[in-house]
Amino acid sequence: MSAGTFERIGVLGGGLMGTGIAEVCARAGGDVRVVVTTERSRGAARARLERSLDAAAAKGRISPEEHGAVLSRVSFGTELGELADRELVFESVTEDEATKVKLFRQLDSLLADPEAVLATNTSSLPVTRLAEATDHPARLLGTHFFNPVPAMPLVEITATAHTPEATVARVADFVTGGLRKEAIRSTDRAGFVVNALLVPYLLSAVRMAESGHADAADIDKGMTLGCGHPMGPLRLADLVGIDTLRAVAAGLYEESGDPAYAPPEILTRMLEAGHRGQKAGRGFHTYP
Repeated sequence: MSAGTFERIGVLGGGLMGTGIAEVCARAGGDVRVVVTTERSRGAARARLERSLDAAAAKGRISPEEHGAVLSRVSFGTELGELADRELVFESVTEDEATKVKLFRQLDSLLADPEAVLATNTSSLPVTRLAEATDHPARLLGTHFFNPVPAMPLVEITATAHTPEATVARVADFVTGGLRKEAIRSTDRAGFVVNALLVPYLLSAVRMAESGHADAADIDKGMTLGCGHPMGPLRLADLVGIDTLRAVAAGLYEESGDPAYAPPEILTRMLEAGHRGQKAGRGFHTYP
C-alpha cells in the first residue's frame, strides 16, 4: 500500500499519540521518521511501537511479514534537523502553546521543501496562533487524531484563514485515502467538533463525583447501561489521561470563557497525587 499524497512523513513526539500516528503512516507505506528529545525517549518510543504492532499481529490485524515491514519503515532520532527532508510533519508534543510555538518556528526554518506541510495534533489550542508564530503560516493546519490512533477511525482537520484549500484537500486525501480514516472539518474554534461536545460532558461527570452525588462506578454504569455508551465518562477520562483532560479543559476555558470548560479542582488534586488515569494505574478507577 502506498502512503499516497505524502511519502516522507515526520512525527515530532514519541508518546502514545506520536507513535500511533507513526504507526498508521508506516502501515500506509510511508517512510516515517520520529523525532524525540532524548535517547531514553527514543528507546521508549520504539518499544511502544513494537508493543502496538505485537498486539495487532496477535489479534490477526497484521501479518508477521507486515509487522516487520512496518517497523522497518520507521526510524527514530533526537535532532529536529532529521525532519528537514520531510513532506509532512505531524507535531504531537505536550499540549502547551509555548512549547508548540517554539518547535514550529524551528521546523518552519528547517524544512527544505517549500510545499511541505506542518500539522499540529492539538485538541484545544488555536491553530491560527500556532501558524502565525511561523514565517509561513499557510503551511500549518490542524490534524486532531484520537487515542488509540491505530484503532480510532476519525481525524479532525482544522484549517486557518491562511491555509490554501489545496493544502487542506491534500491532507484530507492523505487521511482518507492513505491512512484509511474518516475526516471531518472544523473551523478554528475552541474544541473543534469533538472536544467542544465531549469535554463539558466529561467535566460534568467529574463534578458529579466530586460533589458526592454518585460514585465513579455508578456514574459510569448509569451512562453505559442507561444510555448505551460503550464506556462511562469517568473511565473515558482515565483513558484520555487526567493530565490531558485538565490541560485541554484549561485551554478551552481560557479561550472561550465558558464555565462549562472550567477544570474542577479535583483534577488538580488527583494530579498532585500522581493519579493520572489508566496510564498511571489509578484515576477515578484503579487499574492493574
